[in-house]
Amino acid sequence: MATQFTLNEVLERAIQKEIGSRLLYISLSQKMKDQVAKDTFQELARQENWHQNLLEQYQRGELKAGTLSRGQVLDYKIAEHLDQPEISPDMQLKDVFLLAANREMHSHELYQALAGIHPPGEMKRLLEQLASQELEHKQRVEFLYTEVAFPQTSGG
Repeated sequence: MATQFTLNEVLERAIQKEIGSRLLYISLSQKMKDQVAKDTFQELARQENWHQNLLEQYQRGELKAGTLSRGQVLDYKIAEHLDQPEISPDMQLKDVFLLAANREMHSHELYQALAGIHPPGEMKRLLEQLASQELEHKQRVEFLYTEVAFPQTSGG
């Protein structure tokens, strides 16, 4: 049987996920020696903060057009989006990038699912925008992964 959550519970979990991602990216940016990687993680942290603020506005009822009732029960299949591997101190950089890409993929899927159950309107468009941004984050982190996992050699 699928787990049922209220919209408010889903929003709270999404907010916590954004906070976790932001804190992870801040921490990673502080550990990076490569300036491109450092800048990328700093930008991702800023965007995750914006996502958190948007979700908090929705949760407080400040966004009205096309929103659902906060108490409405829906099957969001949250379990598919919350399991994340633990970070270990001895992870290789390529694995850290892979972990980050996985988190972004799950966030993308979550926002797509949320947008899919909203009626047409402003909130649906905002959720679709969040999904698109999370996919962009995934692509950026995957680029960093390929740079580390498959470094260019002098032979091409």
